[in-house]
Amino acid sequence: MANKIALITGGSRGIGRDSALKLAGKGLDIIITYNTRVEDARAVVAQIEASGQKAAALQLNTGVISSFEDFATQLKNTLSTHFGTDHFDYLVNNAGQGGYSAISDVTEAFFDDLLNVHFKGVYFLTQKLIPFLNDGGGIVNISSGLTRVSFPGSSVYASLKTAVETFTRYLAKELGSKGIRANVVAPGATMTDFGGAHLRSNADLQKNVSSITALGRVGTAEDIGGTVAFLCTDDARWVNGQRIEVSGGMFV
Repeated sequence: MANKIALITGGSRGIGRDSALKLAGKGLDIIITYNTRVEDARAVVAQIEASGQKAAALQLNTGVISSFEDFATQLKNTLSTHFGTDHFDYLVNNAGQGGYSAISDVTEAFFDDLLNVHFKGVYFLTQKLIPFLNDGGGIVNISSGLTRVSFPGSSVYASLKTAVETFTRYLAKELGSKGIRANVVAPGATMTDFGGAHLRSNADLQKNVSSITALGRVGTAEDIGGTVAFLCTDDARWVNGQRIEVSGGMFV
């Protein structure tokens, strides 16, 4: 029986990388996308292959919607030549970028840049890839704890993630007849390269986050991927249309 396959966008580092490794650890074959960090992506592929699973990396800028047709063609070719199939099982929409600005300073260009990556890109990439998803598969969209709690400077990013959460519920409803589940993982404050290492490089912010988190520390990428992987297994077969916050208990 062929292994199931997961596609993780932005899988060369951070939460995407950890999700890819955790999924491979559960016996899935992996396709990751990367934007610019080709060497990091190749390193992830090599690590997965060393564990005995198949893996591949494809370039994709999720903010350039016009590129999705070509990406779908590349994906189709990769599935055929590398994995011997024409479908995959799980889509993890993880790719993203940071962006921080007070509402009074937000420009239309700033807004549109985040919009394209965090909502428009997620929406239309998912639409493009649904025909490649096997019945009984799943979609995991990465959101943020910022849809539940508010920190100044993140109004655009958080609003777009809220849109993704609503979109996810609609995916669950519309794809349910195919047995395809759709869920959200919403990480809390996590120390990665995200947003120019916005959190990782700020000791005062780390201290503040730790003080409002029940488990008393800041999250790491390795805290998140396991939940993503769980949702891409039969253990989560009855979890659908849900938002799972993985934050160590921020503001509980």
